[in-house]
Amino acid sequence: MLALFSLNQLPEHFSKPVLFHAAPQRRSLRKLHRDLAKIPNSYRTRSKECLFFLPVPEDATSASYTDSSDDETSPRDKQQKNSKGSSDFCIKNIKQADFGRREIEIAEQEMPALMALRKRAQGEKPLAGAKVVGCTHITAQTAVLMETLSALGAQCRWAACNIYSTQNEVAAALAEGGFSVFAWKGESEDDFWWCIDRCVNVEGWQPNMILDDGGDLTHWIYKKYPNMFKKIKGIVEESVTGVHRLYQLSKAGKLCVPAMNVNDSVTKQKFDNLYCCRESILDGLKRTTDVMFGGKQVVVCGYGEVGKGCCAALKAMGSIVYVTEIDPICALQACMDGFRLVKLSEVIRQVDIVITCTGNKNVVVREYLDRMKNGCIVCNMGHSNTEIDVASLRTPELTWERVRSQVDHVIWPDGKRIVLLAEVRHPLILSSVTTLTLLSPQALALIELYNAPEGRYKQDVYLLPKKMDEYVASLHLPTFDAHLTELTEEQAKYLGLNKNGPFKPNYYR
Repeated sequence: MLALFSLNQLPEHFSKPVLFHAAPQRRSLRKLHRDLAKIPNSYRTRSKECLFFLPVPEDATSASYTDSSDDETSPRDKQQKNSKGSSDFCIKNIKQADFGRREIEIAEQEMPALMALRKRAQGEKPLAGAKVVGCTHITAQTAVLMETLSALGAQCRWAACNIYSTQNEVAAALAEGGFSVFAWKGESEDDFWWCIDRCVNVEGWQPNMILDDGGDLTHWIYKKYPNMFKKIKGIVEESVTGVHRLYQLSKAGKLCVPAMNVNDSVTKQKFDNLYCCRESILDGLKRTTDVMFGGKQVVVCGYGEVGKGCCAALKAMGSIVYVTEIDPICALQACMDGFRLVKLSEVIRQVDIVITCTGNKNVVVREYLDRMKNGCIVCNMGHSNTEIDVASLRTPELTWERVRSQVDHVIWPDGKRIVLLAEVRHPLILSSVTTLTLLSPQALALIELYNAPEGRYKQDVYLLPKKMDEYVASLHLPTFDAHLTELTEEQAKYLGLNKNGPFKPNYYR
């Protein structure tokens, strides 16, 4: 029997149907398997009688961020120009721009706050004259932020904060749109710093605002171009790792400009860290390992908002979840939520999955990696790759085997193997669910620092004003057809509040 799609069922950009025998001869099985491996899962459908396949459109052969590309040429060795003749960018493939544009348009539908902000403030141009250099994950959602900043008057240059997380097709769409983007999926460490330097060290262009995720961009400017801080008005940082680095600079008296801590905003903590991670951990693990969660023993290191989201999702899927924690308050929360609090050493031999989300270093050291069971999955939901001592695994007696994009097996001499996801960095596959609210506070923080009168902010780290947090939340409510109750003057007076907010003190988290 042959599996066949009618030509009139196919979109115009697909080629002729591909035919496969449902029960191929033994001699053709090997060739068939090779052919199947070339087709992304998203183009496969299964039925009882046979397998149906749609051939891949030409413009999408390596466009998805979950697929690897056959083009091994380094983007640094390519000469690329967009349709307007500009070459001030370095990406994987400019030809993927149309596909990336469609992804951005889809993301816009899930980001009502940024789109509303773009519409409301576009006429005022509150970022006119701003030169923003950014180092974040380059995704469709980030593209919506960048295009919003541009619509508000800013000039942007951008690099990726993670060597694995860039959506190549989105980077292509941004480059085609005139943005100076230096990023591609699968950068080497040398590429990573080269891209950051290309964003910063530009003749005739000097940044006056920094938007960072993890602190690497800020660190690079401090290290290589400290004089630039004379013209920089402020830093906006979105990750716990980057915020820790800023507080260390402030404590040492080395912070030259005001910095806004977006990571500890309520909209970041409650929505991005909790709700988005609650969905993305399942999505990422399923797509990379196809693991069944029911009955699996999982240890989650850290019970902050990210840890809470991961634990809740895994518990709902039937996993047996353990938690490690250093903070007695978070530890008590874990116990009250029904999780068993343990030391990692107590359960490391028996668990099937290890997830870190502490923002710390050396949480899972070589001793624990040696004691893990065969097939244990190890991944990180924190920002950087410092939480798991992956460097200790690069020794002659251990064998590394790349089984698919962002998935490695590390094999011990006795045959035991563990599964590492994205070399325990925070890959896009584990953060793929749209960050519903995160990017709006970043835009507002940039506007606030850029337009603040001299003297309002000193050389220190500040929390996002509570009024801005509440404003971001209010921009999302119409999406849910939600209607706020308004205080009467009498009620507001009784509570000691302005009837229009803020409704919570600045220390509320």
